[in-house]
Amino acid sequence: MRHILFGLFLAFLTFSACSSAKKAQTDEIKQGISGLVTEVRGNQMPKPGIPPATPKPVATTLYVYERTHISQVKPLETGSPLYTSINTKLVASVLSDSSGRYVVALPVGTYSVFVKKGSHFFANSFDMQNNIQLVTVDSGKIAPLNILINSGASY
Repeated sequence: MRHILFGLFLAFLTFSACSSAKKAQTDEIKQGISGLVTEVRGNQMPKPGIPPATPKPVATTLYVYERTHISQVKPLETGSPLYTSINTKLVASVLSDSSGRYVVALPVGTYSVFVKKGSHFFANSFDMQNNIQLVTVDSGKIAPLNILINSGASY
């Protein structure tokens, strides 16, 4: 009986800790980034009379790195938006929920954001200097960043 009560107590504590951590994450973040992670796959070529495919939300891990240049990553293959390694400092990571939504607190700065795609990192946006998927966090603000995973799509 004592073991059952102890097990129930541990389960309650675990559930309570998870619930409060999630609430704190979404209610208390005043500075950082937030957005939606979605994915499209298959043929995305427009066809008369057929609406474009709707991107599906993705639950995945987002990795926030210091500003990362294309020379600081190892691509899966030349020209691929999938990377096997990133050679800058990891600043934060966060899970997107089942609806693809995420929020992460960050200090003021400019960051590169990658998402986990299988065993690789995905990012498909670059600035004019070939820095990868940049987002800038300003003091007291939440910067929006929606990410569309399209490595499995053809256009």
